[in-house]
Amino acid sequence: MKFIAIHWVIAPALWFIAAGAYATGILPETSVVIVEEKEGEGVINLKNTDAFPVLLLTNLQDVESETGRLLTVTPPAARVEPGKTQRVRFILTGTSPLKTERLLRVAFEGVPPQEKGSSKVRMTVRQNLPVIVRPAGLERDEKPWKRLVWTHKAGKLSVSNPSPYVVRLGETVTLLPQGADWSLPHAWILPGQRLTLSGKDSRVNAGAGKVRISPATTWGFAVESYDAPLVVTE
Repeated sequence: MKFIAIHWVIAPALWFIAAGAYATGILPETSVVIVEEKEGEGVINLKNTDAFPVLLLTNLQDVESETGRLLTVTPPAARVEPGKTQRVRFILTGTSPLKTERLLRVAFEGVPPQEKGSSKVRMTVRQNLPVIVRPAGLERDEKPWKRLVWTHKAGKLSVSNPSPYVVRLGETVTLLPQGADWSLPHAWILPGQRLTLSGKDSRVNAGAGKVRISPATTWGFAVESYDAPLVVTE
């Protein structure tokens, strides 16, 4: 299988363009961090592929409101020698049992040492990955995108997620049989979330019967496209 081409899998965030510049090489072992409530933590290994040590900085970022309080990262900063691997732990600190999957993001930044008297500029590259926290009593669903509800109402296209799962998918969906493309605001749909899509005509054409999506597994692997039924409520 292949990684789906969605912007949140592994994305450099900071680039500095200069003569003789080159990038640090902190490489995550996976494209997503999974934290299991029943285990109390999740881990990821990051390797320094460069020939010089870097300072690895790890920062959690909220996607939902205040989800950052669910986890503590350790270590938040660590020196990683050339060719060595650093393990980062995500410890669950929330006190209430989880009822749905939760989504955060984590930024890993490798800061290179400064070279006095050198004309070379080393770039700082940030890897930004999703973090999914899974409830202890929640059964695994390998195809949670089938639980999404796609609706055509008053000329608008929307999608809701009544399930307890975070659903990952490509940001572009296609109405069938017309073939018109519509866009999601981002490449995931949270439990209980409802999103309105945008399209060139801002209205759904009459006669649309299905929505073709490009789903991804929890681990970010692309799977075959899926044609979801479209509920017409007009």
